[in-house]
Amino acid sequence: MDSRTEGGGFVYHAPNHQLYLGLIVSLDYQNPYLNPFGEFQKWKLHPKINNLLVGAERVSYGARAVNKGGLQSLPKLTFPGGLLVGCDAGFLNGAKIKGTHTAMKSGMLAAESIAQSFAEESPEAELVDYQKSVEESWIYKELHLARNFSPAQKKFGLYLGSVFIWLDQNIFKGRLPITLRVSEPDHAKLKEASKLIPIEYPKPDGTFTFDRSSSIYLSGVAHEEDQPCHLHLIDSEIPIQTNLPKYGEPARLYCPAGVYEVLESSDGSMRFQINAQNCIHCKTCDIKDPSQNIQWECPEGGGGPNYTDM
Repeated sequence: MDSRTEGGGFVYHAPNHQLYLGLIVSLDYQNPYLNPFGEFQKWKLHPKINNLLVGAERVSYGARAVNKGGLQSLPKLTFPGGLLVGCDAGFLNGAKIKGTHTAMKSGMLAAESIAQSFAEESPEAELVDYQKSVEESWIYKELHLARNFSPAQKKFGLYLGSVFIWLDQNIFKGRLPITLRVSEPDHAKLKEASKLIPIEYPKPDGTFTFDRSSSIYLSGVAHEEDQPCHLHLIDSEIPIQTNLPKYGEPARLYCPAGVYEVLESSDGSMRFQINAQNCIHCKTCDIKDPSQNIQWECPEGGGGPNYTDM
């Protein structure tokens, strides 16, 4: 990836000689030709990663949008009748690329707030004490120390940003008296296709790199074929009239499941096709569409990916 695109890979060694590996690509990337799925396949060809995969068999595939904005992106955690915990709230520590520990702790704090409300004669509809409990816990302290990790890369680029992060995390231990913020949404960073060079990705070799179609099969995705489409266009004309000429309709590339296609009709005109049955519920389209024209809505119950080995 280029020096303005934040991202990185991870590899976890698991029992039974299994590997869990993935690539995170920040959705504020600028080049509409960038294909996150293609970047993941290319990343697996790096010698350090490729050596781990010799003789391996691909057994599962999945994708999701990671809400890794950190402390500055945390929403209000309570609402009448509910609480936000774990990754739903955004407790991922971006500097460590870890969030299981914070998710578990937030769940414990939520349980304590709920249990306490049961003991009251007149429980409140909104458990506002949960918000205070999180802010007084080590979750908040940990996220505060890592608060500048992602914004620094977005503001200064990967090179200068990395220098800043090294100083912030290793010398000042996250205690610099400044908090960086990024106000521009991810979709607004995309540049017009005419201003950038197309990216060529190697063809799948079937051993280390693969195509999207066979990968989607391994996600176990299933939707009822006749259910209403859960991917809604605010304006059905925008994909062809606006996104295609300006950005090459990037939905064809940023979707990790090949849900969106631009097809040529028999009369030579172009049409936008949504293959909602392939959707693995990552919600990238709702975030990255440059025209903010796609609304992801919950499909009928039971539909979606079935991650048996993830």
